[in-house]
Amino acid sequence: MAGGAGVRTAPDPPLPSHLESDTVTAETQDLRAWIGRSETVHDTFGPTPVVALTATLDHPAAPTPPGTPLPKLWHWLYFLPMHAQSEIGADGHAKRGGFLPPVPLPRRMWAGSQFSFRSPLRVGDAVARTSTIEDVTDKTGRTGRLVFVKVRHELRANGATEPALVEHHDIVYREAQQPGDVPPPPQPAPTGAPWQRELVPDDVLLFRYSALTFNGHRIHYDRRYVTQVEGYPGLIVHGPLIATLLMDLLRRHRPDADVASFQFKALRPTFDGHPMRVNGAPSADGKTVRLWAQDHEGWLTMDATATLR
Repeated sequence: MAGGAGVRTAPDPPLPSHLESDTVTAETQDLRAWIGRSETVHDTFGPTPVVALTATLDHPAAPTPPGTPLPKLWHWLYFLPMHAQSEIGADGHAKRGGFLPPVPLPRRMWAGSQFSFRSPLRVGDAVARTSTIEDVTDKTGRTGRLVFVKVRHELRANGATEPALVEHHDIVYREAQQPGDVPPPPQPAPTGAPWQRELVPDDVLLFRYSALTFNGHRIHYDRRYVTQVEGYPGLIVHGPLIATLLMDLLRRHRPDADVASFQFKALRPTFDGHPMRVNGAPSADGKTVRLWAQDHEGWLTMDATATLR
């Protein structure tokens, strides 16, 4: 997330399906000492980021006066990570430390999130976000060490006692990729979705979203870095951008839907320059919508569910 708990990355290859054991060391105990740590940051939800993301997602320009409700997940446009340039690491992220535990593994990923939407957030709102480290888990799997960090974010608008939005953010730290590492086999995406939208994420789209979220992670814009250092075949599409596109698909087909909750899991990276597709399938009773993204090869890259009131 943005702010002091800022991590905005696209997913790495899927997590191992089998984790061999928990890893309990003195270092693990030190990391778990971060559990319960909390911080509160403040922001005012101005109109300019909303106008900019509206253009980026190819919606017609529309007035955004104070009181305009934010589309779901657009709160990610605020509480941006304002780290000094001297605090930025080689990958474009802030160096380890600060609010998040100093996990000594080089790769970190946004593995998924769960949301409870309780009341609207609106343009002009003065919002406080309280972030708390809920859990830190150290495991060993077939690809090496994994550290899972779960952060709870609560957003309160205009001095309200109850949060308007509660988000659980799952972060995974991994060891550096090694020669010969074989990722688990990909999953084919479901076919025949009644809602579909295809687009080609190019470097301009990725740059604009990085700029809107003040995300310096080089995997999204630095082709030399992502191919020569991280070893990927292209720029990686932001996981939060894909999640936003999934919710945007629901919004396009059900503009009046009142979303109560949403959860997503990142399964596989999506690379720029190839067509990707976001898909949706409402349940028979209309209470839930399954949403998923797939890459140009038809592999499932993100799986999500929205629950409607």
